[in-house]
Amino acid sequence: MVCDNFAFNSAINAEYIVVKALENGVTIMGLTRGKDTKFHHTEKLDKGEVMVAQFTEHTSAIKIRGKAEIYTKHGVIKNE
Repeated sequence: MVCDNFAFNSAINAEYIVVKALENGVTIMGLTRGKDTKFHHTEKLDKGEVMVAQFTEHTSAIKIRGKAEIYTKHGVIKNE
């Protein structure tokens, strides 16, 4: 299936990470692009919960607070 929708194709080709909470209260924060970096989205995960996050035209960085495993195409990072 070929789709000419730019937003759809950009989302498929975008960078993803997976965050698995190793404790209750792990916080994931999305930060914006541009000259003024701001938090634009926050999620809290409890132990065992998993979230898939995507870098987009609005999200240039993702901050994770708490014990978690972060899975990327580059490998796995354990946050303590």
